[in-house]
Amino acid sequence: MLYSDLVSSAESKALRLRALAIGDRPSSLRVYRFVTGAIRRILFPYLRVKSVNSEVLNLPGPTILAPVHRSHLDSVLLASLSSRRIRALGKESLFRTPGVSWICAALGAIPVRRGEADREALKAAKALLDRGESMIVFPEGARQEGHDVQELFDGAAWLAGMTGARVIPVGIAGTADALGAGDKFLKRATVGIAVGEPMNAPRGPEGKRANRDQLRAFTAELDSHLQSLQDQARELTKTNKDRTS
Repeated sequence: MLYSDLVSSAESKALRLRALAIGDRPSSLRVYRFVTGAIRRILFPYLRVKSVNSEVLNLPGPTILAPVHRSHLDSVLLASLSSRRIRALGKESLFRTPGVSWICAALGAIPVRRGEADREALKAAKALLDRGESMIVFPEGARQEGHDVQELFDGAAWLAGMTGARVIPVGIAGTADALGAGDKFLKRATVGIAVGEPMNAPRGPEGKRANRDQLRAFTAELDSHLQSLQDQARELTKTNKDRTS
């Protein structure tokens, strides 16, 4: 490994440890509750957020929320639907900006390096799940476009297999209309969120750790559930029935 890579890795680890320390403070939890409460009171009515089966998000124990990803609004709205504190992975560049880094950490985010396999971030995510927390992992990776679910990565399956965490697939429609890629201002749109039933973590025979083929099979099943839920979320944006959470 080059010296520059070692320095970069050390800086990333320092940012991650700082974010975790800030996120564990009681004051950070109060900030989180204030922000998500404000989002429910202000942003949900403005965006006409409609959801189904959202009570599943409140189940206790280690949980991976696996939603589609079409907008920066996805994680914000999904986290605000749950009574639990939801952790997430965020791009490392945000944690290099004073002020912004504190807010992201206080809201429970963990910095990851985009464009490469950040094993240390996955280890940090595993540690949070091992202590029973709930977190968002976008199986499509970066934001995508269109209605169809794009090819999934095995990150959610791997984390679930390593920790025994349940995986909850979530379809989200309408957020790209409200705040799409490149948009600077929020537009009013109807957002639909369809929460699926929990999927048990992938396991090998006799409770052994799942192998690569089993992780791929789990990811394929997750893909199928996500597309069905995305179709359901899209239908929510077309109905006038009041299902707002």
